[in-house]
Amino acid sequence: MMNIDRLLGRSRNILLASVAVASMLAMPGAFAQDVTAPPASNATANEIQQFCTNIADAARDQRYVLQRKELEALQANVDDRIATLEKRREEYEDWLKRRNDFLKQAEIGLVGIYKTMKPDAAAGKLELVRPEIAAAIVMQLPARQSSLILSEMSDEKAAILTNIISSASDPNTSKEPS
Repeated sequence: MMNIDRLLGRSRNILLASVAVASMLAMPGAFAQDVTAPPASNATANEIQQFCTNIADAARDQRYVLQRKELEALQANVDDRIATLEKRREEYEDWLKRRNDFLKQAEIGLVGIYKTMKPDAAAGKLELVRPEIAAAIVMQLPARQSSLILSEMSDEKAAILTNIISSASDPNTSKEPS
């Protein structure tokens, strides 16, 4: 019985040792050695330099091709945006023309209305509208009628309208609101 226990103990030790060796062999790099490449000789360094020089042109060409494709895509995007903006500009110009035509017709009618009004009644009404509109109407009336309307207005409102009218006829005043 003692032989059997001894034999089992020995076989257990052998089994454990073989499992340990097998697991170490299964681990990659467990017993790997650091092997550095021998220093390149002068001929090998020249070959490396030659290889890098030869491949540099191809790599540069490939970069140029990729950059060109990217630029072409960006150009197409810009062209699409320009086309969209042109279309919107045309729509806006059409809308602006229709609006200006309407305003011109309305203005002609409005000026005609104020032409037929008595100066004191016209002055009272023009004091209630925006000063820019009132100034535009007064500018289109005959000078005699405009002066009568301005004289019927309060001094403050008449001064505001006079300033607007004088700045509208000033050639140094910019048409652009900026």
